[in-house]
Parts: sequence; C-alpha cells; structure tokens
Amino acid sequence: MKIDATLRSSGGDDALSALFEARYAGASQVPPHRELPVLETLLSHRSVRAYLPEPVPDDDVAGAIAAAQSAATSSNLQAWNVIEVRDAERKARLAHLANDQKHIREAPLLLVWLADLERLRRVAELTEHASEALDYLEMFVTGAIDAALAAQNATVAFEAMGYGTCYIGSMRSHPEAVAAELALPPRVFAVFGMTVGREDPERETDLKPRLPQHAVRFPERYGGTGLEKDVANYDAAMRQLQERQRMPVIGWSTKTSKRVEGAASLKNRDKLKGFLRGMGFGLR
Repeated sequence: MKIDATLRSSGGDDALSALFEARYAGASQVPPHRELPVLETLLSHRSVRAYLPEPVPDDDVAGAIAAAQSAATSSNLQAWNVIEVRDAERKARLAHLANDQKHIREAPLLLVWLADLERLRRVAELTEHASEALDYLEMFVTGAIDAALAAQNATVAFEAMGYGTCYIGSMRSHPEAVAAELALPPRVFAVFGMTVGREDPERETDLKPRLPQHAVRFPERYGGTGLEKDVANYDAAMRQLQERQRMPVIGWSTKTSKRVEGAASLKNRDKLKGFLRGMGFGLR
C-alpha cells in the first residue's frame, strides 16, 4: 500500500492509522491515539534503491551522525566508526564486492558502518592497561551491536530529513577486500553498508508489510500460536506487494527458507569466522 505523502506530512491519528494499516497489510492493529512525528517516520521506513544524483550535504550527514552518537552504547565503549564514501570509483568497487548492487553505484552517499575494537586497544595501550578481553567473542558482538544501534539512529534521522536509505548486508561477503579498499586496520570490521540519497520519485516503492505483532510479541515467555495461519496470510500479503511492484512473485516462507537452506545461500559469508580471525579478531 502506498501512503500519500500529503497524509504522511499532515500528522495526527489519520496518518498513523494509515501507516499501521500499510505496515501490517490491512490487518487490524491499534495505533497510538496521539500525534507522534517520530513514530510516523519510523513506520514510514522503506528500503530505497533508486536515487536522484543530488548530493547529501555535509551538514545533513553531521546531523545524522550526531543522532548515531546519541544511540545507546555498551559501557560507553563507543566501539564503532563510520566511513563516508562519495567517490564514484570507490563506490563502484565496493558495489562489486557487495554482489554488484546497482543502487550502491547510484546513491550519492554510501556509509560503511564499522565495529571497531582497535581504538579500544589503543586507548588501553595509552593508559598502560592490558586489552586481553578484546580477544573474546563478546567484544566483537558488542562492537557489532554498537554499530547497528548507531546506524539505526542515523537512518531515522536521514529519513526525517527526507532522504531514503538502504542497508547493505553484502558488505560482509568479501570482508578482507572491503577492509583493503577502506584501509581498515586489524580488529576493525565492516558490519554493513548503507546507501543514502533523495529517492527517485519515478521509482518510489511501497511499504513492505511485516508479520503481525502477535507473531513477534510474547507475554512473559517465548511462545505464540497460529504460525501456519500467520505465515499463509503473510505470504499472501507479500505476493500482493510483489505483483504491484512487478517483482518476481514468491512467498515469504519459500524465500526465507531458501535463504537459510545451506552454506551456499549465505553468499560467501559462511566463511566469516575465518575471515574475522584473519583480520585480528580472537573470537575466543
């Protein structure tokens, strides 16, 4: 379901109701009965893969990074960094490493979000402390989570400013080559990329529906019932979206199952542990 831009910008319960309906494919949900512009921004999120060539001003990037730095960070370690890539040739090389995704080349800005344990090692060295804990899996997970939290804050900020974004998980498909391209030191890893730019209005996309809340929201303990019905309904909603957008029609359950079928479906990321160890992460 496309949400009219006028309705989105008008605010109020009507806009929230329309966004809830789109996000849950028309299923009955109860939206908040108050105006919350940030919630409208969040519910309006779509992955944007078609961009105008208009550059993203540095002031807007600075605002988004300020939002990123305002995200929660474990023990205030701030174990992340981000690299801005605007150079067309570098974007093309990174696009090639990320499964040749065209929108990486098209976007005026590519952000590469990093888990960074090297800065923590250097700080420990400056203060004459050991840094053995950095060799444990927990610290790698901490850096990856910090990067994800920061990036999501930046996404919301960019979208509030009228930009479209798209996460690039395939930045992990060839991590050593990506590290070489970006001159990453040991113990720094590109967790994912993110394209940013003004959406091409000629190729605007719909909101992608999600599973119903009761399929992901459990009281007190893990649970949930009616999975077969929920999956069937969600498959139907996704097929309708695919038909509207003239995409290959395939049920979510089939597509998801193929994605987890085996090592080959991970597109070279089945070797990630070996790559990470070669890049200086202990992962004990």
